[in-house]
Parts: sequence; structure tokens; C-alpha cells
Amino acid sequence: MNDETRAPLVTLLATEHRRLDDLFGRFLSAATPEAAADTIRAFDVALRRHTALEDEHLFSAPPGGKLAPAEGESGRERLFRELALEHVQLRELSGMMARLLSERVDVEGARSLAGNLARRWDAHTAREESEAAALLQEFVDPAADAAIRKALG
Repeated sequence: MNDETRAPLVTLLATEHRRLDDLFGRFLSAATPEAAADTIRAFDVALRRHTALEDEHLFSAPPGGKLAPAEGESGRERLFRELALEHVQLRELSGMMARLLSERVDVEGARSLAGNLARRWDAHTAREESEAAALLQEFVDPAADAAIRKALG
């Protein structure tokens, strides 16, 4: 596919978001503790891979690598810092759910966190696909674009 006909990066990321939605949906509909553990583990691995790609190539770390607001940060820097912070929160919730199922086979405990994760994930992907989309199309480094495309296959 040449540069004129390939999908915009934001479209590829949105497609990846829908793939993660599907994995999470499979967790929610899992009929057995084993299936729940397998699907949340698959979601957690995919979420970590996805957010690592975005953190490394799109949402550059603020000065000092801290996720606290920096004095004089621009609106773009604030948005990208907040999205990176949301990545941390999403990974924490997903990881807790995976540990509850793998270490304790606590389906109820994992499902009790599912609503929180779903709300955060939906809000986060909506922000990335609306607020960040235009900025990403305008400011993505060609090397970052290529690295993400390669990783997403």
C-alpha cells in the first residue's frame, strides 16, 4: 500500500481500540473461571503492548519523566501527559483483574472492577480518537508512524 492509500495512523489505532474492546467483551461473557482468566490475561497483554507503543512513539514523556503537570505546559503537552497517566491507570486495573483471576480464581472480584475499567477505557479511547486525533495527524514523527504501523502489522 502506498502513502496515498494507506489508512491514517489514527484509524489504525482506533481499529486496535476496537480489538481491545472485543477482548474485554469476551472477558465479560466468559462462562467459566478459566475462560475469564484467559480472556482478561489476553486483554491485559494486548493493553500493555498497545499503551507501550503509544507511550513510546506518540505521547512523549514530560520533562523528568513525571506525570505531574509541568509549569507552562501547552495544551498538547497536558493532553498527552493525561493520556499517558490514563494508560498507567488502565494497566493497573487490568493487571489487578488478571491477578485476581490467576492467583485467587476470584471471578466476582475481577468482575467488580470491570465496570471501572470499562468506563475508564471508553473515556480514554474517546479522548484519543477525538481530542488527540488531529494533533497526532499533525505532529507524528514519520519514524514513530512507521514503528507503530510495523508493530500493529
